[in-house]
Amino acid sequence: MDKNEILEIYKRHNALLKGHFLLSSGLHSDTYLQSALVMQYPVIAEEIIKELVKDIYHLNFVTVVSPAIGGIRFGYELARLLKKRAIFTERVDGKMTLRRGFTLEKGEKVIIAEDVVTTGKSTKECIDAVLEHGAEVVAICSLIDRSNGNAKFDYEFYPLLRINVETYEPENCPLCKQGVPIEKPGSRFLKK
Repeated sequence: MDKNEILEIYKRHNALLKGHFLLSSGLHSDTYLQSALVMQYPVIAEEIIKELVKDIYHLNFVTVVSPAIGGIRFGYELARLLKKRAIFTERVDGKMTLRRGFTLEKGEKVIIAEDVVTTGKSTKECIDAVLEHGAEVVAICSLIDRSNGNAKFDYEFYPLLRINVETYEPENCPLCKQGVPIEKPGSRFLKK
């Protein structure tokens, strides 16, 4: 499956949206990737994620950790295909943490699985939560890297698909200046 086929799947499932969006990072964009609309179909999710498995199969780890909420379904399916454990972090009082009885052992090897990376903020918060438990991050993977090369990590990064999408600081957003109504489709609460 190549880049165009993956993008076609996103388009076919209305998961590649055009408009004016407030991203979880606080940036604005005219493009939004709603991976949940693709991940709702397990057979399609499996087909797409099998492509990523080819790139990370060689990695030595035992657990997949995903930041809630966008990465949960992706992380679960990735772990299922690799026969690993899947857990997720979530925000408590604005800080990413493990809850629901999830634990990590000191030295436990994990990969971080995020659905879409824009700035890498949620991924870095997830990494911090993992490191606080003494676990070891082996790598990061994502379905989509839309950071235009700006998301930098201290670990190997394996995105299935890299796409270039314009993002804007709110004060420099041409869509705001044109009066285009803004939508907030992501999971992190931010004021417009």
